[in-house]
Amino acid sequence: MCFVITKSLLLSCCVPIILMGLRYYFSRKVILGYLEHVLHTDMSDIEQYYMKPAGSCFWVAVLNGKVVGIVAAKGNEEENNVELCRMSVDSSYRGKGIAKALGHKVMEFAILNSYSSIVLGTTAVKMAAHKLYESLGFAHMGVIENYSLPGMDNTILERMFFQLRYHRYSLQLHEE
Repeated sequence: MCFVITKSLLLSCCVPIILMGLRYYFSRKVILGYLEHVLHTDMSDIEQYYMKPAGSCFWVAVLNGKVVGIVAAKGNEEENNVELCRMSVDSSYRGKGIAKALGHKVMEFAILNSYSSIVLGTTAVKMAAHKLYESLGFAHMGVIENYSLPGMDNTILERMFFQLRYHRYSLQLHEE
């Protein structure tokens, strides 16, 4: 198509490469901005955000002396729910049931603390993450298109080259 418009083979070859380069640049910029944000908020002081507040907790999965996964639970007394957040498993340990065990840990915690439900939000692109949540009993509650990550500048170029969907899930534990 580009060749038909420009009549230039060089330009036709360069445009896709330039577009891929721009996508890489802005994706990296957004992800690094997000990491910078979380490393200066809750992940900078796990004890303050997840261990001290009542109804919240943080777990670390260790296998053979190596940290292989994490998950947090953040209680919301007003809504009587707990948010499952920061679930992550080292890529070389995925598919071994670690994420499922971490998910069950949050479920046990929520039941012990008498929460009526567990909620979570994810921008996960991999279907395995969504299947995990569904296998744990979570129901998909909806999607927010063109979601902005914390730390994004929201420039036109960022929005053009980096787009996310934010999926919400909920697991009802018992009726209030």
